[in-house]
Amino acid sequence: MVDCLPPVLLEACVVVGASDDKLREVYQKISNNGIPEHLLLEPEVLHVLAPPFVSRSQAEGKAARSHGKRRRSFLRKKRELPPSQAPHIFAGGGADGRGGGEDVIVPKDIDLMALPQLCFPGGLQVTKEQKDEQFHFLVFTDVFGNKSHGVVMQCYRPVLEETSVLPNGAGSFKSSQLFSAYSFCVISKYPYFTALRDCLSCLLIELRTCRLSDVEERVKEFAAKLALVPIPPPGQLHLMFTLRPLTIVLPSREDKEHPAVDLDLHLPFFCFRPQQLLQVLSCLLQEQRVVLFSADWARLTLVAESLLHFLQPLSWQQPYVPVLATGMLDFLMVPTAFLMGCHLRHLEEVAAETDDLILIDIDNGSVSTSCSETLDLPQIPPAAAECFNQRCQSLKIHFDLYQCKRATCTEISEQRAQRRAWQHNLNHDIQRTTLELIVNIFRDVGSHLNYEHRVFNSEEFLKTREPSEQLFYKKVLETHIFHSFLRDRLNRKMDNYARMELSTRTEMQRMKAMLEVPRRPTMQEIQARRNSSATENRLSKRLGMSLPNLGDDQTLSFQRNMLLTRTILPDPALRCTPKPVKVFKLPDFPATLSVHSVQSYYSELIHQLGKAIFSAQNEDPALLARFYFLRGFINTLCSRRLDALGDFQNLYKTDTAIFPTQMVTWLVDSLHRDERHQAERRPELKRLILKVKTENEKPMVQPDDHVKKFKLPRKHLHQEEFVRCVQESGIVRDVATIHRLFDALIIDETNQVDPELFRDFYTFWKETEAAAQDVNLPSEVIDCLDNNECVYKLSSCVKTSRGVGKIAMTQKRLFLLTEGRPGYLEITKFREIQEVKIASAPFLLVRIPSLRIRTSGRPEVFEANLKTETELWNLVVKEMWAGRKMADQHKDPQYMTQALTNVLLMDAVMGCLQTQRSITAASKLAYFDRIKHEVPMMVPKTTSETLKHKINPSLDLAEPQTVHVLLYTPGQLTGNDSEGEMNAKLWVALTGGRVVVFDAASWSMLHDCIQVGESQLNCMLGLIQEQVWIGSQDSVIYIIDTHSMSCNKQLTEHRSEVTGLTVDSRDQHGSQQTYSCSCDGTILQWDSASLKVKRQFYLSCERLSSIQIHDGTLWCCCGDSIVELKKSGTPQRRMSLPDDLRSTPSSFSSFIVIPERGQVWTGCADSGELCLWDTNNYRRPTKRISLPGSSGVTCMIRVKDQIWVGCCGQSSVGGQCEGQLRGQVLVMDPETHAMSKELQAHSDSIQTLCSVEDRYVLSGSARRDGKIAIWKVE
Repeated sequence: MVDCLPPVLLEACVVVGASDDKLREVYQKISNNGIPEHLLLEPEVLHVLAPPFVSRSQAEGKAARSHGKRRRSFLRKKRELPPSQAPHIFAGGGADGRGGGEDVIVPKDIDLMALPQLCFPGGLQVTKEQKDEQFHFLVFTDVFGNKSHGVVMQCYRPVLEETSVLPNGAGSFKSSQLFSAYSFCVISKYPYFTALRDCLSCLLIELRTCRLSDVEERVKEFAAKLALVPIPPPGQLHLMFTLRPLTIVLPSREDKEHPAVDLDLHLPFFCFRPQQLLQVLSCLLQEQRVVLFSADWARLTLVAESLLHFLQPLSWQQPYVPVLATGMLDFLMVPTAFLMGCHLRHLEEVAAETDDLILIDIDNGSVSTSCSETLDLPQIPPAAAECFNQRCQSLKIHFDLYQCKRATCTEISEQRAQRRAWQHNLNHDIQRTTLELIVNIFRDVGSHLNYEHRVFNSEEFLKTREPSEQLFYKKVLETHIFHSFLRDRLNRKMDNYARMELSTRTEMQRMKAMLEVPRRPTMQEIQARRNSSATENRLSKRLGMSLPNLGDDQTLSFQRNMLLTRTILPDPALRCTPKPVKVFKLPDFPATLSVHSVQSYYSELIHQLGKAIFSAQNEDPALLARFYFLRGFINTLCSRRLDALGDFQNLYKTDTAIFPTQMVTWLVDSLHRDERHQAERRPELKRLILKVKTENEKPMVQPDDHVKKFKLPRKHLHQEEFVRCVQESGIVRDVATIHRLFDALIIDETNQVDPELFRDFYTFWKETEAAAQDVNLPSEVIDCLDNNECVYKLSSCVKTSRGVGKIAMTQKRLFLLTEGRPGYLEITKFREIQEVKIASAPFLLVRIPSLRIRTSGRPEVFEANLKTETELWNLVVKEMWAGRKMADQHKDPQYMTQALTNVLLMDAVMGCLQTQRSITAASKLAYFDRIKHEVPMMVPKTTSETLKHKINPSLDLAEPQTVHVLLYTPGQLTGNDSEGEMNAKLWVALTGGRVVVFDAASWSMLHDCIQVGESQLNCMLGLIQEQVWIGSQDSVIYIIDTHSMSCNKQLTEHRSEVTGLTVDSRDQHGSQQTYSCSCDGTILQWDSASLKVKRQFYLSCERLSSIQIHDGTLWCCCGDSIVELKKSGTPQRRMSLPDDLRSTPSSFSSFIVIPERGQVWTGCADSGELCLWDTNNYRRPTKRISLPGSSGVTCMIRVKDQIWVGCCGQSSVGGQCEGQLRGQVLVMDPETHAMSKELQAHSDSIQTLCSVEDRYVLSGSARRDGKIAIWKVE
């Protein structure tokens, strides 16, 4: 259980040097033969200091010692030697300061065998003169990839010559003219390179001024002090402590996934030009065998660590040894990829003896290979590289330039604080710059992922890359580092990469991401790519064959992915200031390190944390969580288990992202019997213990981290296998469409699809898609089309009534690319078509089929002799026509998207079958053309006039999902998100705890999945603290931070399903009183700032389904009644379900209170009527209003002076929808009690209604429809 104990700064302090036997032997040789020029000795571990330095209880001591390697203390070993053989690096008392030996616990992750060589990578020298102290840095990696970090300080001491042995056994010594090196190595699990170097610098001052006999005790005190320093939790809380004469700061990690950054990330920019730095990063991304060289051991680790930070979120998976001692050069012979470092003097030797190495000379800023002086490896794509070069030029990497306008610091602490602040900001800018580089390299990866089946279609991704970039991507895609990156993308990890990729999408990219349409370049992209490659003039051979007489001089080609990879962040997006940090100062270290002094130190620290918690209660919840974390930490160290659990319970409510699950589990398991009884009497601790117990009893579910590559099938496919295969291929995701495609491709009665036929279909589809990427249209044509139009289909050259040319189809129109000099003639827009039919045109002595299209507003009929293509184009145009009609009538662009997909699938089916039955097979995909004869396409006039738009929140899923809850949070309705200024958002709760977020200014999707538990979500509420509260069926209230878009807070006080949330904003101090309710009748009043329960009361009822607050009074929907509560929580008025409804299994589903009219409107889930109540006469409803066509009321909201009612009903229309559920939105007038509008836009029941600033009303429906309709409010 040692791994569960609180982490502290120090893991071990190790002293390494030459043994006295060796030094005595060397002294004797030198006395006889003189000093050789280079005298190297074998270093040994002389002393190991590891926590704990104060005794614990016996039981805890056993638990700790059982997980460490026992090593005899150097002190005991020393005392067992004869006095004449005693080593002289240390003298004085034992480790406890009283004399006597003891066992030292060596941490299990430290390899003491290799450590001496790494502390003296160039060898342990004996010299004639004393040299200056030197530092270097180490990183140790175990077989599981866990890292420890070391900072080494090399010092020189005189070799002592023994002159006599005194009667008491002690020796007397005199100094010789020889100096031997020895090292102090401080090891930590955390990469605090700068802080530990500062700590060793403070120790150095102590050692310079103390007597030789006191050295051991000073080192022991030094190590014991570092063992008292806790590690700051992830977030924006840094820790500060004083180790005289310096004040040292430990920066925190950004999150649990990333290490702390405690080094100068700009050092590589001093060593390399941006071009060379890109070469180095390219080598690492391709997992080459990379060796760093420098004459300064310290630079090796600092540069290597910086380079690995630059790769984030990609994580280096291969062997990593930034410092190789001279005796470890054989490591460079391993056949796998690696990143290692060694001294510059070995450069020629390594280059001569080892092949295929990338040699990076840090001191000279050069990159070469062991085979040649130049680097012949694929480079990072030029667009991303160019952007990186631009960013590097704007980095301010010189502190002196920053400091020259400021006053000279008169105190070292002030100067160090200024330098820290400058370095923190610079590190932030560098990390944003390198993250932008990674985003620009891999931005398009997400477009080729299938999340449901965890497939990455690498072949298709490579096809979208420029030919000059394909080799780079091909190598990167085969690496372990990229595979790990893919796992995170498929797991929808919301890290810095995902946030930057989302925030830097153009509006065009966002809109395209919302439409499930096969990839085609828009006119805007064609023009942009043409401009970006205006100097190139290469025409695709495939393109030249597809367009009529387009000479090389008339068109210019473009680079496929240039528009996406050249996406450069605007300066505000890149140069956002780092989050402000809070620095918490630890108490001064105790004068002595006795048990009592250490306990007093911890008590003082707990007291200071208590004051910090009190101050942060109403300020910053994130900061409050960090203070709870630290105090729980220290209470654990002090064995105050109940206090620690109390802190961790508060932490769990405040920020689950840093909740230490393993430590809390260990604490619960280690509770004594009396402590467990006390915990049972404290409800909050009882809940925490129950949660830990429940979590531990759950079977361990391994996360699904596999990543598949798409492979074509080799056996016949049943329908289920066919659906999976098509979804994995990335062709289409919608299950209903795939079922129609399956029916089209079945060639016999076996109800299976032949694998060869599927291969032909897939090949035709991808070839068509690739050909479309090469479409080049004359500028005259592009000018006639909208920016977002794409060419989806092109006919062969045919004779038409308007001349000879090729018929082209976009999502909006048909036009003719004329023969000869390329020109544009519009045939028709799909919404203007009146009739499409096949006719026959005379040709010589026969009649050939032709396609006729009649357009409104044009007297002439367009006719085209499409010959064998006629039937397919007939299907295509009719499907697009029907899709456009549906999209216009229902204000839903997805109908057009679906029609486009159907058309392209028809084309692929015709291309792969090429038989007489192919047109019959293709016609099975003409979905909209077929249903227009079964379902009336005309939407009622009132619906059409009121409906503004429809959006699909399930676009990223294989099937529609129920829209359970909608929430609008206000903001800036125009402009981009920036610091303190955010767009209004629409939050959508779907099935299974999935939350989708839309930008309410453009209705484009911002986040396609924020996972909030796994149960159904029942209610949402937006608060001024930039929080969204979400009540779930699992009894938890989840809290999403609207800035980070992460869910790290949970309120677990409810014992049953949370069904309602409401807020009272009337408080004159601006605070919000928030209420929540659960189905068992519990109502909680919250302080939304501190997240603590202020009041709790219980309402006896069948099922409490929702609450509202009006004029400070709570109203509750209790199934069989509507109850008004007094301030005390006791019922004041109760409106019971009418008697005739009690006889049926009916209950109140929703209600509206209109205080100024003294009215309450209620609706029941199983009754097609509204009941109107008078608040002064609540015995029975004053009026019952029948709702025509409705079988039940699901939800109601008040907008302006209207009541909007969501209903479900049965469709009375003939055809395939007859008898199925449909959704109605009814608009009622509270004054006349009459229905002013009946709106029909959903094919399933309405589940939720939401108002957008009284300008729009949004309705969400159940899963058979699964869409959101946006209605205008008049």
